[in-house]
Amino acid sequence: MKDVEKTSVERKNSRKRIRRRKRMMNVYGLVVLLLALTVGITVSYTFLFNISEIRVSGESDMYSAEEIVVASGINEGDNLLRLDTKKSEQRILDELLYVETAKVRRDFPSSLEITVTRCIPAFNVSYDSGVLIVSKKGKILASNNFITEGLPIIEGLEPSQVTPGKPVVSENEHKNEAFTELISTMVSMGDDNISIVDMSDEHSIVVQYKNDMIFKMGNWNDVEYKLNLAKNVMNDDTVKGKKGYLTMIGSNQCSFRTSDSPVSTPGIIEPKTEPKTDEYGNPIDDIGSGERNPEQEADFDRINSTTATTQAEPQTEAQNDWSDNSYSGDDSGYYGNGNYSDNSGDYGNYDGSEQQW
Repeated sequence: MKDVEKTSVERKNSRKRIRRRKRMMNVYGLVVLLLALTVGITVSYTFLFNISEIRVSGESDMYSAEEIVVASGINEGDNLLRLDTKKSEQRILDELLYVETAKVRRDFPSSLEITVTRCIPAFNVSYDSGVLIVSKKGKILASNNFITEGLPIIEGLEPSQVTPGKPVVSENEHKNEAFTELISTMVSMGDDNISIVDMSDEHSIVVQYKNDMIFKMGNWNDVEYKLNLAKNVMNDDTVKGKKGYLTMIGSNQCSFRTSDSPVSTPGIIEPKTEPKTDEYGNPIDDIGSGERNPEQEADFDRINSTTATTQAEPQTEAQNDWSDNSYSGDDSGYYGNGNYSDNSGDYGNYDGSEQQW
């Protein structure tokens, strides 16, 4: 029997079949991966990461831990991945009047932590129909018809809603911005010397202190800087213990005056002249204005031919305040840019780091 010699015959389309097989394997692999991911996600959202422990921390003396958990709407067994933490936080704020802030945090694999802070009455917000008691962050705590003693009074906000538990807001967007800046700055500074803030005109805000000093701070820009500047002026030895008016001049200067007269800008001195009088001290009208009357002028020339009409030399504001080393009644000065002036021509350098002139 003859030996049969085997030979391998390569088919023409074998390479195509190999490439096709590889593509199918890739497709099968992708399908398996997608199925595994789907199963994993389904299991995670149903059986895994379910809540077995809820912890409550923070300042919650007004409410028990159980009341806070109930208000959040979260229950044991709920899935951590399916939980809407922002919605739960807002539910706590809406349900519990005296909770200022709420934070819900997932603690994988099966725990949840709720942290709250309590509301502290901080401001009286006066409006036409009564007074709102407002927290440090502007949450309405109560609507009364009386002022709560010991809390600053905010006037002129014109709140659009007075429902307890809701934030106090005004229909005037600028007043909302001003109010937010004011209360946040007052809280951060911890200044308990402010008694009244009048923001009827949000561009001309007036702050009254318990020592009867009145600060005209202008608009709400740089509130912290302005309040600190006013505080520094009131604590300075030249002003401490006095009562009067503080007024912002520009963006970085503050004027102190004992009267509510208009404030002039430093460096600009307006000349003042005394009225003309005759020899008996009677005022003489300025005939140089209006229509001229030649006959009247001739009569005046004849009458005053022997009397010289004198005109006082211009006097500066500082000269009106101080003469012959005596005080005339206006104790005023400017503070800012490291300098202080009492309108008498003398300047002192103020060292901000040393808190001295």
